Amino acid sequence: MKYVVVTGGVVSGLGKGVTASSIGVVLKACGLRVTSIKIDPYLNTDAGTMSPFEHGEVFVLDDGGEVDLDLGNYERFLDVTLTRDNNITTGKIYQSVLEKERKGDYLGKTVQVVPHITDAIKNWIESVSVIPVDGEDGPADVCVIELGGTVGDIESMPFIEALRQLFFSVGQDHFCLIHVSLIPVLGIVGEQKTKPTQHSVRELRALGLTPHFLACRSAQPFLENTKQKLSQFCHVPVGNILNIHDVPNIWHIPLLLQNQNAHDAILRHLDLVSVAKSPNLQEWTKRAETFDSLTNSVRIAMVGKYVGMSDSYLSVVKALLHACIACSLKPAIDWIAASDLEDDSANLTPEAHAVAWKTLKNAACVLVPSGFGDRGVKGMILAAKYARENNVPYLGICLGMQISVIEIARSVLGLERANSTEFDDETPYPVVIFMPEGSKTHMGCTMRLGCRRTLFQNPDCITAKLYHNPDYVDERHRHRYEVNPEMVSILEESGLKFVGKDESGKRMEILELPDHPFYVGVQFHPEFKSRPGRPSALFLGFILAATGLLEAYLRNPQNGSL
Repeated sequence: MKYVVVTGGVVSGLGKGVTASSIGVVLKACGLRVTSIKIDPYLNTDAGTMSPFEHGEVFVLDDGGEVDLDLGNYERFLDVTLTRDNNITTGKIYQSVLEKERKGDYLGKTVQVVPHITDAIKNWIESVSVIPVDGEDGPADVCVIELGGTVGDIESMPFIEALRQLFFSVGQDHFCLIHVSLIPVLGIVGEQKTKPTQHSVRELRALGLTPHFLACRSAQPFLENTKQKLSQFCHVPVGNILNIHDVPNIWHIPLLLQNQNAHDAILRHLDLVSVAKSPNLQEWTKRAETFDSLTNSVRIAMVGKYVGMSDSYLSVVKALLHACIACSLKPAIDWIAASDLEDDSANLTPEAHAVAWKTLKNAACVLVPSGFGDRGVKGMILAAKYARENNVPYLGICLGMQISVIEIARSVLGLERANSTEFDDETPYPVVIFMPEGSKTHMGCTMRLGCRRTLFQNPDCITAKLYHNPDYVDERHRHRYEVNPEMVSILEESGLKFVGKDESGKRMEILELPDHPFYVGVQFHPEFKSRPGRPSALFLGFILAATGLLEAYLRNPQNGSL
């Protein structure tokens, strides 16, 4: 196994995940099989209980793993299916070591960070890196490992030491260290400053690791003397210093690496030149150039709880991007805080209330994504009602589906106090209930998670046609509340149809309003499986409906060109 390790310095948020993904793309384009591992030094066992405001979205894998959003980048860029074990956290490592200690596996020895924690990290990396993630048999050729955080952080020290030991054990031609850093420009001087990177590399070398490559982030392309200075003071050859400057969209990053011959240098370092071929990035080039050339856009109202941080809905944003590009459009996402739509907001913050409603009414379609808790629920219900009554295309995901059920129960069936038991334990009309198998005492990893099968009840429904499959679809889930099966017959009296159910037939997965241009709610998360060049069927249908092209698309027997 060949390892490419990506670390970060100077500041966080430099784009290590995109850099690691892009390196994987270039190596994959050379004919190599690539897998990925993300190391998160926090003590949480996984990302499942972390706030979207603090950490961005929780990405869900096929096996139900709740992981860092960077694994979503890996899956989208590399088109692979990762497992929960591809995300290593301090919590997981310490938990595994302590479980062994309790069972007596260490035979009475004093359990320490070195060697027991570092050995556990190395063993985890070596065992996970050989698990195939691309649908083929046998291990990958290269494992790209991203170490989260910044070099020098206290919590990442055991991982740095474990990686140092791994380097020593596998040897120079099996281990490539790429350090991502920042080259700032001071406004007054206008000079590209290398000192922060020099200090970051010095810190890394003091911990026993010397970078073989530097991937330097900057606003503008490097000046030649910047590379020379970095090479001289960081002990990295000029040819191994990569400049990742700002680009119009992230699909340019693999092309940027290719143009600097990063693949050649990495292949030579890992002694893979003989088995690799010239990189073929024609699809990426076309995709990046197509996006840059688009002029028309579609306005999408995103009505959610966590709109203050776009990373909270990163996969939804990417799925919208994939669908829009397939329709030769640029997504124009209007972020609307659901609470701003509520009646209380009209009195407390009238300007925000007016702007929110104006934005909603100017949108071509409305999307209500997932969320937890009752904040903003009233606003989401109003958004769903507006879309239903005005024939505006609507897509409700997870909570968004439950919101549409509550809205229809109240507005159409006249059940004024209809609600979810998540928001009102004493509602007389519990149209959404807590799942029987859920836990009310533990939050971590207690939801209905991972890839589950949904059976279509009507092959002529819009959703089945979009998926090109009249029987079933497999999508990823993350929820602990569901539509109350005892109220389904009452709800369907409103004209609402549950066109998708789970294999038991008791869990509602997809709803549609047949007399509406596009009113779809899904309990699953279709955004997690969307890929560049292969958009999610539901997101594609959503955008087609917003542009008035859905009927023509569904009539086309090939469902090919748009």
